[in-house]
Amino acid sequence: MVNPQVSEVRRELHAVYEISKTLATSLDIGKTFREALNYLVYAMDWRRAFVVLADADQELHGLCAVGLSPEEQQRLHFHSGEGIVGRVYATGVPVSVPDVRAEPLFLNRTGGADQSPDTGVSMLATPIRADRRTVGVLAIDYLNPHQRTAFYEQLQLLRMVATLMGQALLLQRSVSAGMDSMQDEVRRMHKALHKPVRQLDQVVGVSACMQEVFDQVHQVAPARTTVLLRGESGTGKEVIARAIHNLSPRKREPFVCVNCAALTESLLESELFGHEKGSFTGAQGQRKGRFEMAHGGTLFLDEIGDISAAFQAKLLRVLQEREFERVGGTTPVKVDVRLILATNRNLERMVQAGEFRADLYYRINVVSINLPPLRERREDIPAMARHFLERFNRENGRTASFSPAAMRVLSSCYWPGNVRELENCVERTATMAHSDLITDLAFPCQENRCLTQVLHHIEREDAVRPGRIAQIPIAEVPMAPPALPASPAAGVPAMPGEGASALPGEDAEASAMAPASMAAPADGRPDGKPEGERERLVWAMERSGWVQAKAARLLKISPRQMGYALRKHGIEVHRF
Repeated sequence: MVNPQVSEVRRELHAVYEISKTLATSLDIGKTFREALNYLVYAMDWRRAFVVLADADQELHGLCAVGLSPEEQQRLHFHSGEGIVGRVYATGVPVSVPDVRAEPLFLNRTGGADQSPDTGVSMLATPIRADRRTVGVLAIDYLNPHQRTAFYEQLQLLRMVATLMGQALLLQRSVSAGMDSMQDEVRRMHKALHKPVRQLDQVVGVSACMQEVFDQVHQVAPARTTVLLRGESGTGKEVIARAIHNLSPRKREPFVCVNCAALTESLLESELFGHEKGSFTGAQGQRKGRFEMAHGGTLFLDEIGDISAAFQAKLLRVLQEREFERVGGTTPVKVDVRLILATNRNLERMVQAGEFRADLYYRINVVSINLPPLRERREDIPAMARHFLERFNRENGRTASFSPAAMRVLSSCYWPGNVRELENCVERTATMAHSDLITDLAFPCQENRCLTQVLHHIEREDAVRPGRIAQIPIAEVPMAPPALPASPAAGVPAMPGEGASALPGEDAEASAMAPASMAAPADGRPDGKPEGERERLVWAMERSGWVQAKAARLLKISPRQMGYALRKHGIEVHRF
């Protein structure tokens, strides 16, 4: 005869086994949980069962149920702490109720106590936990005619089933989050791959920063808004301004350019506003200004940061009222002109210094587009160089081309003159090349004959202020064996924050100072070199045209020591 307790244990183990297999068949928890509840109710002779899960607002909603009608399932909604189910969720403690009709917390929301008025109904509820927090509740009820109160075995079984459900729920959420992340990445990559590469007339640029500029140009072009183009000299501000005009509804109207830095204040006023006959010596008749010539179209004012303070006030009135008087005239002239302005100067600093009117700054700085220098979009250099070379070939009947080594030289140059300098370099090199294949040896910089390098060196040398000179040694690698101690007069203590070596394992070398011949004079008199370790490095590199070997000789150290010092201070070497 089989022991009833052993038979009950076998039945519970078999139920756990079957439920675990069911929960592992699919990630559709609504389907697997319902099948698990079906088997659980059938195997244990229970009457009803349901699962509720919490949302982001800690509200419990029914996920699936067995033994409940669709209308009853819709009423499976509990607040945290509400009723028996809400209390189990809030506390995380399982609950066993011998008779639900005698329990004050029982809400009878689904009418379970009314279906068997003459028989006691017991209820078991246990929390479903996942990732160390309660995410739902598993609850069952069954008829208990004998009012049994020992629910330990049934509650243990229910807790095991709830644990399996929590693991299945955690797995489903993890996989769903991974799938969502993967789909988002696929959509992002698909969008990036299929995003059209914007181009503008006479502008070459495939880099991310230039594509952003092109997007801004396409967005601002249809409007009448004033545009301020900012960037270093030679970055192509006039070409971008012309592209904005060609993409605008005014493209069939005139596009007029004025370089404000090329004219004096009186000439600029006459050039922009025009003049009446006899308004000054030589005014033989009435003349229209550039504002009138650009009526209906676009007026491009380049180098706007170089106009005088007096003319700034006159220009402000035109921008505000869209009318002006010609020089020597009194009749207002109204114009419909879209303004595009450009500058390579720091207008904010000029406003702070009182060199530029703040009200004019706010008037012109409506939509600002920053054009990146060529050194910040090096991926565009090969395409631009080939574009300039193709134009040179068309104009001169040549078939010149760049070798890979020549393209590497162009891509590694610092280009202080930006696009204008690149265009001149390509044309100059193609003109002086002895064959149609332009190699790296054809560039003047390979023989130290680059005039831009000389110009940059002179500008930097003139920018050094004489009042900032004092010979302070730089950190260097000692040439003597490590056993020899440094002389007390060999240098000065390192500056704060500069004690770290340039490379791992070189602390002992990089922390040593220059020899006694590099020490500052005892009286502290300036002798031609700026103060500070980093400043002396930059000064030496600029004096030597950014050639490390020459800078090392200037500082009386070895090229190897110079390289360590440059890496230590994070100084970027400009290549020409």
